Amino acid sequence: MGNDTNVCNELGGAGVVDIVLVEPEIPNNTGAIARTCACTGARLHLIKPLGFDISDSAVKRAGLDYWYLVDMRVYDSLDEYFKFNGDSNLYLTTTKAPRSYAECDWSGDVTLMFGKETAGLPEWLREKYRDRCVRIPMVSEARSLNLSNAAAILTYEALRQQGFKGLLNYGNMKQED
Repeated sequence: MGNDTNVCNELGGAGVVDIVLVEPEIPNNTGAIARTCACTGARLHLIKPLGFDISDSAVKRAGLDYWYLVDMRVYDSLDEYFKFNGDSNLYLTTTKAPRSYAECDWSGDVTLMFGKETAGLPEWLREKYRDRCVRIPMVSEARSLNLSNAAAILTYEALRQQGFKGLLNYGNMKQED
């Protein structure tokens, strides 16, 4: 298992939200999700096989220069992920879920698991955790949201419920004269 330690652990928000990508295929999506993790203090877990090399320029470009803020861990399989992390506070995201994420209480630590872009999470995993499957409401004509958009929506919902712990909640807009 890979583990890059960094400043995330000092931000106060780290560990409150964990994002797990199971066999992600598109480097730009993973890079954009890494940027969301960098901005929120969420940990990023990647389950192999990956559809790209983690050093791919598209991954790096999408994450900009925030990579030093990303606590990223890479696992060879789902079994290895569960061996090190367990399944407490785990929610699986799938368009097939009967329950909306808006019905969830994520006021404590939460782990959000997302499947690969072309197929989602494996059926056996969805069945095993049927009661923990959630979806993002959308029109019936659409198949799914972009993976990085879905991850950002759910990450910020969890952080909202947690009171945006460890995050700046103000800006420095210049006063008008």
